[in-house]
Amino acid sequence: MAQRVEPVGPPRSTGSARDPVAAPALAGAMGAVRPAREPHISLRQNLTGWAFALPFVVIFLMFMAGPLLASLALSFTDFGLRDLRNPLGTNFIGLQNYAELFGDDTFWTALANTAYFVVVGVPLTLGVGLAAALALDRGIRRFRTVYRVGYYLPVVTSIVGIAVVWRFVLNPDYGLLNMGLGAAGIEGPNWLGDPVLAMPSLIVMAAWRNLGFAMVLFLAGLQTIPVQLYEAASIDGAGRWAAFKSVTLPLLRPTLLFAVVITTIGYIQVFEEPFVMTDGGPLDRTLSISMFMYQEGFEFFHQGYAAAIAWVLFLLVAVAAVAQFRLLRSQT
Repeated sequence: MAQRVEPVGPPRSTGSARDPVAAPALAGAMGAVRPAREPHISLRQNLTGWAFALPFVVIFLMFMAGPLLASLALSFTDFGLRDLRNPLGTNFIGLQNYAELFGDDTFWTALANTAYFVVVGVPLTLGVGLAAALALDRGIRRFRTVYRVGYYLPVVTSIVGIAVVWRFVLNPDYGLLNMGLGAAGIEGPNWLGDPVLAMPSLIVMAAWRNLGFAMVLFLAGLQTIPVQLYEAASIDGAGRWAAFKSVTLPLLRPTLLFAVVITTIGYIQVFEEPFVMTDGGPLDRTLSISMFMYQEGFEFFHQGYAAAIAWVLFLLVAVAAVAQFRLLRSQT
């Protein structure tokens, strides 16, 4: 009986898992084929996400986006006290509010006062805050927490309360400052009633209140600078001023950028200080743009005109922020 002769050669691949060559390819091909994701699962996940975000979206639309768009539309109308009963009966006047605003001498006075407050107040606040941060980081060894709390306490205190206290401190008759000057034989001036001294008095008060915020920012930035850099600078013969100029200041520029932008935005919108302490006087020397907007909107009831002032103020804040980012970011 003839026997069957099998051909000699390598075994033929059958695609089984026992084949060391075909098994990885087969596993990869099987892994690449995955079941299609059901569309209703993705839709359900999206609806769940929107359900969680819905409270914020509703609040944002009702109290942020809605009023912003309404104020923009209001700035193109002559909306006033007579239109409160029938808001839809107001007259559309286009850019007339903006044209009148740029021809208003009071607006330019308020703009100059605000610029004065920002140009002097921001460097003063940041300079004193940086000095306090350097003292707490390198100089003062004991009771650091007490000093930090003391410097930062005015920041979290009501600005209205601080303004009332400072108004009594600067009172020409029985104020604490003039009483101290009188004890030294010096006759104190009328700090808030003098057209020359009123704005510097507000600036000093604002710098005193906000230096704690700047101090915390700078202190956080200083603590990120490695001590080894100061040791290397000392070995190279650098003194304190040279180390500050060559090590501290360059590495502190990102923090300085943030502090400058935030402080500038806040000072451009200054309102409480002149409102409580001077009411914009004397002779409109402390009248800010925010206070001018308040007077037009809530004292003279020119809401359309006040809305135009608000949008001009918004543009000033935006332009100042963008300019500072472009100027200071290139150096960071």
